[in-house]
Amino acid sequence: MALLAAEGDTAAFGALVRLHQSKLRGFLLRMTKGNGALADDLAQETFLEAFRKIEQYGTGTFFGWLCAIAYSRYLMEARKRKLESLEGAPDLAEDAPEAHTASAARIDLERAMARLAPQQRAALTLCYALGFSNEEAAAAMKIPLGTLKSHVNRGRGQLAGLLAAWKS
Repeated sequence: MALLAAEGDTAAFGALVRLHQSKLRGFLLRMTKGNGALADDLAQETFLEAFRKIEQYGTGTFFGWLCAIAYSRYLMEARKRKLESLEGAPDLAEDAPEAHTASAARIDLERAMARLAPQQRAALTLCYALGFSNEEAAAAMKIPLGTLKSHVNRGRGQLAGLLAAWKS
């Protein structure tokens, strides 16, 4: 389908958008720390850029290529807005329920992910939530494989520390 889109088939591109839009928005939601409006804007910008540059799509998965564009758009927006200040980052201890349920654990995980550096958050999301191989994630983030592995390891370590309160 991506090859048809690359040849100018707008219906094929539309099908690719429908196929990947929810996963891409989920990735961007995590990157923007739950800011749905910003995630939607970035997803739209990503698809527009992908449409304009569809002839540049080469090897690998189309979704991986989209994530590379989305991550680049996110970084540009983060620099512009200075999104990565920890002001307003949720505190894991606030509003903690007496007994954790599966949904409370998910909320804790999202809060902990929001506290990670953007590179760590992206690496963990791509590798664990989206199932990318390390090589695919490194390509999507446009970083060396060793750097990706470092981001994954550091992110996992920080998540373990942040979630330790939940485990006890």
